[in-house]
Amino acid sequence: MNALPPQIETAIVKVDEFISKYPSIFQYDKLDKLEKKTGQPKVYFFLMFSFGFSSLLYFLGGAKLITDLVSFIYPAYMSFKAIDSTNPVDNTQWLTYWVVFSFVSIIENVADFLVDFIPFYFFIKVGFFVWLYHPKFLGAGLVYSSAIKPFVIPYVERIGKSKPAKKVD
Repeated sequence: MNALPPQIETAIVKVDEFISKYPSIFQYDKLDKLEKKTGQPKVYFFLMFSFGFSSLLYFLGGAKLITDLVSFIYPAYMSFKAIDSTNPVDNTQWLTYWVVFSFVSIIENVADFLVDFIPFYFFIKVGFFVWLYHPKFLGAGLVYSSAIKPFVIPYVERIGKSKPAKKVD
């Protein structure tokens, strides 16, 4: 049997380390039993299951369902954690993410006819949303401060300064 290239062996080790961090989510014990029974790395079974599950989601709901799940599940989980956190940076990050998420969703619904003309739109959308919430990039803050805030804040301030009309009896 030929040895695997070092890059693939490194990737297998990294994926194995990742799934071992979350044993209950990825059923690490069952994957370990499969590895011992078949002699194949547990990472192969993990990847086969992931591919199968992703394919099932794609066939059930299409690319839109997958992108909606990617842009919702992790941010929702982190938002729940931020609610109980005492760190105000978490709250700001996730509130900003949800504001940007809402704006993108509204724009996407209004310009739905354009989506069909953009090649690989759903792949671009997944990458964009991951960039928005990934801890390394935190793109939501950048999008909010440069694209949303300059256009929305003047109206918010104007609404805040307006006085309610007096009630006439």
